[in-house]
Amino acid sequence: MSRKDSSKRDLAVDLFRSYKTGFIKKKKITEERTQTPGDPTLISSVLNELIEQRDWNSGLAEGTLFATWPQVVGPEIAQHTTPLSMLDGRLLVQCSSTAWATQLNLVGPSLLQTIQSSAPGALVESLDFIGPTAPSWKRGLRSISNGRGPRDTYG
Repeated sequence: MSRKDSSKRDLAVDLFRSYKTGFIKKKKITEERTQTPGDPTLISSVLNELIEQRDWNSGLAEGTLFATWPQVVGPEIAQHTTPLSMLDGRLLVQCSSTAWATQLNLVGPSLLQTIQSSAPGALVESLDFIGPTAPSWKRGLRSISNGRGPRDTYG
């Protein structure tokens, strides 16, 4: 990694430099710490400060939503669903079957309210449910070029 590439920085190196020198960079403004560089600091305060400086609050809330998915939606729904991604407030959820995706589309508004009340920092605005993905028959030992492949439904 070159020094010219400032978009990819190592967090550990940044944290080490900030506490070694006694200065913390905060959005292109350098401010001096109140403690001396050798004073011990609680790791929780260091991490909270780092999260605030880099605006990671929403990303941590989304990660917490993904990690606590069974507690948020309940064990039965969690058994048949997996949250895949979060983009612009749209949570993409993959279901174990198309029947589950259809049923969850019907109860989507109430499930969205449950998610919003359980994970307030995640900023979920809408839910998209998709069924399972079918296996690809384009490559492999038993594939035929320009063949249609099996026409079965999956899910």
